[in-house]
Amino acid sequence: MTVRYPSPLRPGDRVGVTSPSSGVAKGLRERLGVAVRDVQDRGYEVVVGQCMDGFGHVSASAADRASELMSMLTDPTVKAVVPPWGGETAIDLIPLLDWDELREAEPTWLVGFSDMSTLITPMTLLTGTATVHGNNLMDTPYRVPEGLRSWLDIVAAPQGQRFTQTPPGRHRTTGFDDFAAHPDIREYTLDAAGAWTRLDGSGDVEAEGRLIGGCIETLCNLAGTAYLDVSTFARVESPDGLLVFVEAAGDDAFTICRNLHGMRLAGFFDQANAVLVGRTNAPDNRSLSQHEAVLDALGPLNVPIIADIECGHVPPYMPIVNGARGRIVHTPSRSELTQALD
Repeated sequence: MTVRYPSPLRPGDRVGVTSPSSGVAKGLRERLGVAVRDVQDRGYEVVVGQCMDGFGHVSASAADRASELMSMLTDPTVKAVVPPWGGETAIDLIPLLDWDELREAEPTWLVGFSDMSTLITPMTLLTGTATVHGNNLMDTPYRVPEGLRSWLDIVAAPQGQRFTQTPPGRHRTTGFDDFAAHPDIREYTLDAAGAWTRLDGSGDVEAEGRLIGGCIETLCNLAGTAYLDVSTFARVESPDGLLVFVEAAGDDAFTICRNLHGMRLAGFFDQANAVLVGRTNAPDNRSLSQHEAVLDALGPLNVPIIADIECGHVPPYMPIVNGARGRIVHTPSRSELTQALD
């Protein structure tokens, strides 16, 4: 198996929208429309699926969600699939997807983060298809800060392209915008300064490896299963090691600490040349901060651990391609992540 990069999107291509986890409530449909039109303005045809209901915590039955996702991912006319956002229980789709068929199908870009990590990370590990851990559809209308890229930029990039992203130096500290009241909002509220932070010590960091990772709260439930076999992927695709990235959505520091310990014991970080940790607003505990939780669990790896990267639930977003070759540099004067689609 080699990493397979889907064809770059071109004007006229179709983008599928479905909700493998949570759908969109009626009061938020106007924001959905704004996001769809932004994709259309790029020259793409947008096909919105039937699994979009936002009344409960999932958009439809597991069988219907799996069927619609499979249909879009195996339709040769659909070049990318993106959800409105994540959710809570996309894990119920895992045994219902035909991974052999996905492995044989022409690769399609699958985009998303949060609960979508449950699907996009196994997609790369099991089928070799590169996926985009990046901003979801409902975030697409936001103006991308200098130094970063949108998922729309990445899915249109030709195979072999290299691109570098750098932190904008500002982020949001609390809350999210009210899409019901302001469906057409396009400017992030970035109210605090902040840079990347090395947790394991001091000194410059330069590390390389194929990128793989996602949301801690969702991936921890797959650790140790065939769906999250990072060791085999590394042995075949990146024998010189990986750049592993993780991010906490909202669990407190004790929970994140336990989950990361479990993932480490299951071998998720065994081939890591460095670990990248997303910035989080998840709560600390009285005797353990989020940074301390990461260091407690992953310090025994004895590799560089760089935190506060824009790859999590705190805006803005730095999309990362699962399967791409990566190079991270972090010094007092320079922080950057370069990805190569080869």
